[in-house]
Amino acid sequence: QTVSLTARHLEENGIPTVVVANARDIVETCGVPRFLFSDFPLGSPCGEPDNVELQRSIVSQALDLLETATAPRTTVQTPFEWSKGDGWKAKVFTQDQPWQTEEVKAAWLEKKALYRKLREEGKV
Repeated sequence: QTVSLTARHLEENGIPTVVVANARDIVETCGVPRFLFSDFPLGSPCGEPDNVELQRSIVSQALDLLETATAPRTTVQTPFEWSKGDGWKAKVFTQDQPWQTEEVKAAWLEKKALYRKLREEGKV
């Protein structure tokens, strides 16, 4: 979230940015101008450790996006897959959220619906 807000501040001051990240929902909610999304575990948006070729490719895609994006809030997804499979998603994306009461969940769903409506109307 901090990176997204920093990107928006830099853009407002004339410095173009591309955010490379893997928390798509958070980054898109913050509304960055250009976003390169990698469907990798959190903390690894540029790829796996020691995989220099993959990392170079992702950075190259980010620079290409800087040149080619034609609209605000442009999101592009990298075509790469995590070499160890998608098992990491089961540890992150679970239905079980014991800390979340029904009231909190209902409020979140309401906000989510409002955001989607505003996004469809072009207001966010």
